[in-house]
Amino acid sequence: MATQTPNHSSYDVVIVGGAIMGASVAWFLSDDPDFDGKVLVVERDTSYEFSSTMHTNSCMRQQFSTELNVRISQFAADFVKNLPRYMGNDDRVPDLSIQNFGYMYLADNDDFADVLRESQATQIAAGAATQLMSPEQIKAAYPFYNVDDIVLGSINLVDEGFWDATAVFDWWRRSARERGVEYVQNEVVAMTKNAAGTRVENVKLKSGEVIACAHVLNASGPRAIETAKMAGVAVPVEPRKRFSWIFSAEKPLDRDLPLTIDPSGIHVRENGGGTYQCGGHSEIDPAVDYDDFQMDHSIWENHVWPVLATRIPQFEAIKVQSEGVGITPITPSITTRF
Repeated sequence: MATQTPNHSSYDVVIVGGAIMGASVAWFLSDDPDFDGKVLVVERDTSYEFSSTMHTNSCMRQQFSTELNVRISQFAADFVKNLPRYMGNDDRVPDLSIQNFGYMYLADNDDFADVLRESQATQIAAGAATQLMSPEQIKAAYPFYNVDDIVLGSINLVDEGFWDATAVFDWWRRSARERGVEYVQNEVVAMTKNAAGTRVENVKLKSGEVIACAHVLNASGPRAIETAKMAGVAVPVEPRKRFSWIFSAEKPLDRDLPLTIDPSGIHVRENGGGTYQCGGHSEIDPAVDYDDFQMDHSIWENHVWPVLATRIPQFEAIKVQSEGVGITPITPSITTRF
């Protein structure tokens, strides 16, 4: 698609990046009765083929270690389940639901078990339905797990699971446009601050236009560090590869598989239609270029599959149906699993 030129030379808000985070902010601004400014969303690739949005696991959870994150996720669940209402009772908007297979966190040491206990107390206080499970309880409810090394599990079967992120993403963009938000395929290549150096006062587009603005929102995903540099800001994020595989099992499980977070960091979940989806990364997990989508097949053979087969012995005989790699922004200093 050819580069597009904005309709105006000045906007109240310029959003750099039009994938799901940028689309969310644009829609909520358009829905705010106290905001009547002009919004421009600049997206370099409106196919979104290589965006983190298109490579997401598309799941939500309530299990966080801080109340704020739990409350945010509770709002997200309500938003998804009541999308038509949030969209002004537009009868074009589909009814959505959450496939509540839950998240199962598995602790193989006392330290992480204590983290699960503390986090569950926070979650319960915020109204979540998190349950702690002993190895025996896990085995009784989900006989397919090998829990020989497990100390404790944590699961919530309410508003935790898969949701149709693509539908929400599409409706955020459609509704925002109808309310006056402008989307252009272009790229922000430079920013200029005001004389005091306290804020960005204009952005330059790849097509040459200089656009004045009151606020700039960085929603450029793995490119966030490069976008921030234009404003002279150091953002502590790095692009990291996240690999995913969809597979079928010779002997399928006899019940839904929660999104299981193994102590190794590998996660696997129900995918529907007799298939399962697994995700992980290399053990070294280095920062990469945000355009590096090279698949590393050795990770599956040498790391992921052996972990799966150990945790769920029925996954010793499986067949990979598809695989992919996405790039996600990670803050290296944050090491907590929540």
